[in-house]
Amino acid sequence: MSEQVPQDLQYTKSHEWVRALPNGQVEVGITDHAQSALGDLVFVEVPQVDRKLALGEACAVVESVKAASDVYSPVAGRVVAGNEDLSQKPELLNSDPYGAGWLMRIELDAKAPTLLSAGEYQQFLKESE
Repeated sequence: MSEQVPQDLQYTKSHEWVRALPNGQVEVGITDHAQSALGDLVFVEVPQVDRKLALGEACAVVESVKAASDVYSPVAGRVVAGNEDLSQKPELLNSDPYGAGWLMRIELDAKAPTLLSAGEYQQFLKESE
C-alpha cells in the first residue's frame, strides 16, 4: 500500500484526518486513502464559518467523477475557516490531501476525542483490504 499516512496526524475510521494547530484549533481533511478511492475530485463543499458541528456529523461533501461522499466531523466545535480554494480547485484534495487540500478549521467545544494514531490507522487500512 503506497498511501501516505503522516505520523503527526490523528485519524478516523471514516478516513478523516485531524491536525492540532498551535492556537488550540484543529485542521481537518480527508486522507490520502479516501481521495485515492474517490478518484479525481470535481466538486467540494465545505461547511460555513460559524457552523456548530457535532462529533460524527456530516459536514462537507466531496464529489468525484465516480461518486459523492459525505465528510464527517471528527470533533465537536465551531467552524472557524473553510478552505475556499477547494471551490475553484477541488483537485487540491487529490494532489495535496494533507496540506493545501485541508477542508476546515474547527474551534473545539471540548477536549478532542481519542482518535486513531497513524499506526492504528495503517493497521485499520490493512485489515480493511
